[in-house]
Amino acid sequence: MEQSQRARLRAGDRNAMGELFDAHAQAVYAYALRTLGDRAGAEDVVSMTFLEVWRLRAKLHEGDEGLRPWVFGIATNVLRNTARAARRHRAALERLGEREPVEDFAEELVARIDAGAELAAVRRALPELRRSEREVFRLCVWVGLDYASAAEALGIPVGTVRSRLSRARARLRSLAEKDLMERREPAAVPGQVGESGFRAARSMQGEIR
Repeated sequence: MEQSQRARLRAGDRNAMGELFDAHAQAVYAYALRTLGDRAGAEDVVSMTFLEVWRLRAKLHEGDEGLRPWVFGIATNVLRNTARAARRHRAALERLGEREPVEDFAEELVARIDAGAELAAVRRALPELRRSEREVFRLCVWVGLDYASAAEALGIPVGTVRSRLSRARARLRSLAEKDLMERREPAAVPGQVGESGFRAARSMQGEIR
């Protein structure tokens, strides 16, 4: 009987590892790029994620489930560590009296998603969410994991995924609306945001499978 990919990976099959990389590396890269806004950083995340996949392969439980949630759980942990390292780096530079330049990658991402001012407002608002809410939002909306897969990736109950995503959506909608109102040109009529308001934001939040 042919072994599953999970069983082959647990056994240290390098061909299984190559298949897993081919299946998920591009999606992990896109996830990291959207999170970091930096191509080189995203490539590093892909490398570190699959190094961890190989290192942790023996801890996979037996079964026939797909490995996508597990891979993205590892990628999320790598991104957490990357963010902590970046904060320490910025703090060190500040202690030296230097200021680290911040690259403005907003236009690049907006062009990729092609969703207009409303989506840009959502993206500007995303860092205002709690980390736990951002992670659920990214996995469910950007990566397209369903509730159960996101719960497996993050090691939390499905109900927690639902509640965090609901809070994230509500908070993003509120913050994005405030952002658009503040950026509205003086000629705009007070109180009118426009019927298209948050079509792009809703599109980004998408149908959760």
